[in-house]
Amino acid sequence: MDTLSHALWGKGLFGYRGHGRLALIIGAMPDLASFGALFFIKIITGTLSYSGIPNLESLKQLEPIPQWVYAMDNITHSFIVSFAVIGIVYALKPKLTWPLLAWPFHILLDFPFHTKEFFPVQLFWPLTSLSVDGISWSHPAVWYPNVAGIIMLFIFRYKKNLFNKL
Repeated sequence: MDTLSHALWGKGLFGYRGHGRLALIIGAMPDLASFGALFFIKIITGTLSYSGIPNLESLKQLEPIPQWVYAMDNITHSFIVSFAVIGIVYALKPKLTWPLLAWPFHILLDFPFHTKEFFPVQLFWPLTSLSVDGISWSHPAVWYPNVAGIIMLFIFRYKKNLFNKL
């Protein structure tokens, strides 16, 4: 799934109990910690180049993706890591656990929509490297229902909020 969709799903599902911004950020965090950090580093070092909308072949032809990006992706896309962090936060600040659930939801969305060829999601890393060869999130059969789902979720939240104000 794309990072913006993750952020919106996080906000729409877990950001309505007073921590909307946190749910939005946590929804995108697993991608931001790896690719967002790489993007930021490339901006700072002046090595960012843009050649249109990237696809798998164009990414393979560019410079290799650094190993730390793969490592961060495995760490941030692991149920074990996410629930361990949520458990620690629950012990320290229980009210923040609800928006943090956007993190495992991000992983759940990514698992079937990443191929083994490009950043497969290893749900139970570091215990196992189990992953599936999913359907790419950019495929129209995935992308359009994703957008429709986000729109329906925010319409629902908007109408529910209006009803609660009456």
